[in-house]
Amino acid sequence: MVTNGQGPAWVDARPMREQALWTEHAAFVNALVDAGFVIAGGPIGDGRVHRAMLIVHAVSESEIRRRLLEDPWIRAGILRVLSIEPWKLLASDQRLDRLLAEITKTNP
Repeated sequence: MVTNGQGPAWVDARPMREQALWTEHAAFVNALVDAGFVIAGGPIGDGRVHRAMLIVHAVSESEIRRRLLEDPWIRAGILRVLSIEPWKLLASDQRLDRLLAEITKTNP
Protein backbone atom coordinates (compact mmCIF):
# COMPACT_ATOMS: atom_id res chain seq x y z
CA MET A 1 0.00 0.00 0.00
CA VAL A 2 1.41 3.35 -1.04
CA THR A 3 0.35 6.66 0.45
CA ASN A 4 1.17 9.77 -1.59
CA GLY A 5 0.78 13.39 -0.59
CA GLN A 6 1.25 16.89 -1.85
CA GLY A 7 4.75 17.76 -2.95
CA PRO A 8 6.37 21.21 -2.83
CA ALA A 9 5.01 22.10 -6.29
CA TRP A 10 1.36 21.39 -5.35
CA VAL A 11 -0.72 24.56 -5.75
CA ASP A 12 -3.15 24.79 -2.82
CA ALA A 13 -5.51 27.11 -4.71
CA ARG A 14 -6.12 24.50 -7.43
CA PRO A 15 -8.22 21.34 -7.16
CA MET A 16 -6.53 18.02 -7.96
CA ARG A 17 -7.65 17.87 -11.59
CA GLU A 18 -6.43 21.43 -12.20
CA GLN A 19 -2.88 20.82 -11.01
CA ALA A 20 -0.15 21.05 -13.65
CA LEU A 21 0.43 17.83 -15.61
CA TRP A 22 -2.91 16.32 -14.49
CA THR A 23 -3.55 14.71 -17.89
CA GLU A 24 -0.07 13.16 -17.96
CA HIS A 25 -0.36 11.94 -14.36
CA ALA A 26 -3.78 10.38 -15.00
CA ALA A 27 -2.50 8.65 -18.15
CA PHE A 28 0.50 7.33 -16.22
CA VAL A 29 -1.66 5.88 -13.42
CA ASN A 30 -4.10 4.38 -15.94
CA ALA A 31 -1.16 2.69 -17.69
CA LEU A 32 -0.05 1.21 -14.34
CA VAL A 33 -3.58 -0.12 -13.85
CA ASP A 34 -3.58 -1.63 -17.35
CA ALA A 35 -0.21 -3.25 -16.61
CA GLY A 36 -1.58 -4.86 -13.43
CA PHE A 37 0.75 -2.91 -11.14
CA VAL A 38 -1.93 -0.66 -9.60
CA ILE A 39 -4.90 -2.65 -8.31
CA ALA A 40 -6.84 0.32 -6.93
CA GLY A 41 -6.15 3.92 -6.08
CA GLY A 42 -7.58 7.32 -5.36
CA PRO A 43 -7.67 10.31 -3.04
CA ILE A 44 -8.21 9.79 0.70
CA GLY A 45 -9.27 12.15 3.43
CA ASP A 46 -11.44 15.23 3.28
CA GLY A 47 -9.49 16.96 0.49
CA ARG A 48 -8.15 19.86 2.52
CA VAL A 49 -4.68 18.37 2.06
CA HIS A 50 -4.24 16.08 -0.91
CA ARG A 51 -3.38 12.49 -0.09
CA ALA A 52 -3.94 9.39 -2.18
CA MET A 53 -3.64 5.66 -1.62
CA LEU A 54 -2.54 3.05 -4.13
CA ILE A 55 -2.85 -0.68 -3.71
CA VAL A 56 -0.08 -2.14 -5.84
CA HIS A 57 1.07 -5.60 -6.84
CA ALA A 58 4.87 -5.68 -6.58
CA VAL A 59 7.66 -7.94 -5.36
CA SER A 60 9.63 -5.26 -3.53
CA GLU A 61 9.60 -1.73 -2.21
CA SER A 62 12.41 -0.86 -4.62
CA GLU A 63 10.24 -1.91 -7.57
CA ILE A 64 7.44 0.32 -6.28
CA ARG A 65 9.76 3.30 -5.87
CA ARG A 66 11.36 2.76 -9.27
CA ARG A 67 8.03 2.61 -11.07
CA LEU A 68 6.52 5.58 -9.25
CA LEU A 69 9.56 7.74 -10.01
CA GLU A 70 8.30 7.73 -13.61
CA ASP A 71 5.09 9.56 -12.58
CA PRO A 72 5.06 13.07 -14.09
CA TRP A 73 3.65 14.44 -10.83
CA ILE A 74 6.43 12.92 -8.75
CA ARG A 75 9.10 14.10 -11.21
CA ALA A 76 7.67 17.64 -11.06
CA GLY A 77 7.37 17.68 -7.26
CA ILE A 78 3.57 17.93 -7.35
CA LEU A 79 3.25 14.61 -5.53
CA ARG A 80 5.56 12.70 -3.21
CA VAL A 81 5.55 9.24 -1.69
CA LEU A 82 4.73 9.45 2.01
CA SER A 83 4.84 5.75 2.85
CA ILE A 84 5.07 2.27 1.40
CA GLU A 85 3.77 -0.48 3.65
CA PRO A 86 2.90 -4.14 3.18
CA TRP A 87 -0.81 -4.77 3.38
CA LYS A 88 -2.44 -8.12 4.09
CA LEU A 89 -6.05 -8.50 3.06
CA LEU A 90 -8.02 -10.36 5.70
CA ALA A 91 -11.60 -9.76 4.60
CA SER A 92 -13.20 -9.27 1.20
CA ASP A 93 -16.23 -10.22 -0.82
CA GLN A 94 -16.34 -12.68 -3.71
CA ARG A 95 -15.77 -10.01 -6.37
CA LEU A 96 -12.46 -8.98 -4.86
CA ASP A 97 -11.51 -12.60 -4.14
CA ARG A 98 -11.90 -13.42 -7.86
CA LEU A 99 -9.87 -10.39 -8.89
CA LEU A 100 -7.07 -11.16 -6.44
CA ALA A 101 -6.97 -14.80 -7.56
CA GLU A 102 -6.53 -13.64 -11.16
CA ILE A 103 -3.81 -11.12 -10.24
CA THR A 104 -1.79 -13.49 -8.11
CA LYS A 105 -2.05 -16.72 -10.10
CA THR A 106 1.21 -18.05 -11.40
CA ASN A 107 1.82 -19.59 -14.78
CA PRO A 108 3.25 -23.14 -14.64
